[in-house]
Amino acid sequence: MLEIKHLSFTVEDEKGVNGILRDVNLTVEDNRFVAVTGPNGGGKTTLAKAIMGLVKPTGGQILWNGVDITHMSITERARLGVSYGFQQPPRFKGMKVRDLLSLAAGSESLSRSDECQFLNKVGLCANDYIDRDVDASLSGGEVKRIEIATILARKAGLMIFDEPEAGIDLWSFARLTETFRALHEKKDATLLIISHQERILDQADEIVMIDRGSVVRHGPKDEVFPDILANTAAGCSFLEEEAAL
Repeated sequence: MLEIKHLSFTVEDEKGVNGILRDVNLTVEDNRFVAVTGPNGGGKTTLAKAIMGLVKPTGGQILWNGVDITHMSITERARLGVSYGFQQPPRFKGMKVRDLLSLAAGSESLSRSDECQFLNKVGLCANDYIDRDVDASLSGGEVKRIEIATILARKAGLMIFDEPEAGIDLWSFARLTETFRALHEKKDATLLIISHQERILDQADEIVMIDRGSVVRHGPKDEVFPDILANTAAGCSFLEEEAAL
């Protein structure tokens, strides 16, 4: 179970103290699929990075399975089963895709068949990518899908994805949503996905909306966005409108 208690993150700039996260409280039960959404700049990515340890909170607590991880390093959190997919993943010149997958799997030995299966799950033709370097020769969307494949290989208990649809074509995105659905059906991981995409929101058990650093709505989709289906039928997206604000 993920527990976030009175979490805050403030920074100082020329305008004074700026509260990026403001007294965030959130509990996510085991094996739940939670979509985090809301206007751009509202604090979604900062919250996700705080859970992973990429941002150090200025107040509050983060607990994972009863363990206080607030001040733990990224490595320590990873050992406890916390993983993170960047919105813009890093590249690793000189490292091949298969090597990255093997590193992600840790002590578990992956066969070539296993490696190819993880790539297929994110919509990549395995034979075209397994021996390629993770460098500038790959597009942003390709690197994003490879990173997601490494998280699948890691088999973490908490999988955090920051806008996994960014830079990915519609066909590959459809494959990703199928992968997320299959992961959730297995009930052996908690999924926390930042997204504006209605396909992902439709799959989620619950939705968390963050605006101006605070959780402003939290609950089942029909309660958080009761008009989302009507907007979809009318050919417009309420979430896209929110994101554009």
